[in-house]
Amino acid sequence: MFIKIVTILILIVIVGSLFSALLFLLKDKSGSDRTVKALTMRIGLSIALFLGLVIAAHFGYVGHTL
Repeated sequence: MFIKIVTILILIVIVGSLFSALLFLLKDKSGSDRTVKALTMRIGLSIALFLGLVIAAHFGYVGHTL
């Protein structure tokens, strides 16, 4: 149950980062690098979530439920 909650929270943060990057892209006209930083954070969180789920599956914390 803990893995599900953490996964959902990280997904919410990833989507929030994506929308903040969109807002930075639309509002910043001066060539600011806030969009790049927000997208870099999103990519880092996505990779961390993927690796975390692979490790959790390896140790049996997540798996198939039939």
